[in-house]
Amino acid sequence: MSLQGWYYLHTNGDLIYKPDSAGMAADIRESDFARGLWPMDPEDRAGAWRMLVEAKAAGANPQRVAELAAKWGCTDEDGLIYAEHVGVKVGRDGNAWYATRDDFQNLQESPAGFGDTILEALSELAKDLKFVPSKMWGATFHDLLVKA
Repeated sequence: MSLQGWYYLHTNGDLIYKPDSAGMAADIRESDFARGLWPMDPEDRAGAWRMLVEAKAAGANPQRVAELAAKWGCTDEDGLIYAEHVGVKVGRDGNAWYATRDDFQNLQESPAGFGDTILEALSELAKDLKFVPSKMWGATFHDLLVKA
């Protein structure tokens, strides 16, 4: 892992980047203004996707999420790889993407997410799984996927 910095979700919805330095993560964790915290390793594709999915599910500014997704090449094609990596079924339902866990039964009984992009569908699935942002030790999107 090549940690270069930290993104945090500010209470106002902004995703803010801070370069890594001694005590930076602790400072962010202790801040009343930070709702979520993610490490930034530019070589960690799954980490980038996790941050985008979780931040969007937690109410981050949609334009900022879209800006970072474009900057990092988090396209629908790349999202298919991430979804497979974390064990999410994705597909098309008409014009929308859908995302479900492997144990999907039906929409009345099982969590699901829909959106214009895979990122939106994954974020909606995270919301349906009751994702709550944390500053380090809370359940991640992946944790919620594997809990039955």
